[in-house]
Amino acid sequence: MMNPDQPSARPGLTAALDGLAAVFGGMTAHPDEHNCECHWGSAEELAQLKVPDTELDLDLLDRTWRAPDWSDHASVLRRILPQLATALVKGSIETHFGSAEVGRSFARGHWQQWPTAQAEAVRAFLHAWWADTLTDPDPAVPAYEVLALITEASATLTPWLTTWETLTGRPADDHLAEAATKWEYDLLGDQLPWDSWENEEETRAELTTWLVRTAPARLRTHGASEELLHRIRLLGLTGDDRWEELNGTPVS
Repeated sequence: MMNPDQPSARPGLTAALDGLAAVFGGMTAHPDEHNCECHWGSAEELAQLKVPDTELDLDLLDRTWRAPDWSDHASVLRRILPQLATALVKGSIETHFGSAEVGRSFARGHWQQWPTAQAEAVRAFLHAWWADTLTDPDPAVPAYEVLALITEASATLTPWLTTWETLTGRPADDHLAEAATKWEYDLLGDQLPWDSWENEEETRAELTTWLVRTAPARLRTHGASEELLHRIRLLGLTGDDRWEELNGTPVS
């Protein structure tokens, strides 16, 4: 159940999606934009990106955000952003290697360097979607996937963890338990639980430190297993200390 003192973030997400539609409505890919017909799609499909505000079918939308070789990725991203954001919220976007790859499409567009109104609209969407995810008992996309996406999109982990820390009780703690279970194996091997373009080691260290500091008390109240709590405790150990405990030789 949702904490009764913790209001739903849905109105904020609706406003953020409306903001994207207002700011990016009417935009198109660059008139000279092109892509390989063999690997991306037909000339007729490319022409759709140069017409504003027409709905793309999901397959075309998928090929468009995924393509790494646009001449002007920013203009292509601006063209599809309102529809892409709505599809993300609905869980309609399928990824091959996790949601972080969608975040990298955002990053390729260098959206933080766009005009202020455009950058603020993207930032507002990312924050609103994250808040909505953490306060939704059954989000379309798991919190750990959303976190990977928005971290890659924004090239920072800090504000998203700060938001999670301020939201207590269910469902935020349910999502934390699910994420910790998903992450602990990779983190114990000193690996970030998603593929990252930049600052992978720094991001892994920040996530590990935050989880060790924040998760145990919340998860203990949540009723998490002692095994999960133990493995999170091991994340606070380094080097031989961690491996000895993992191999069943407790540190004295």
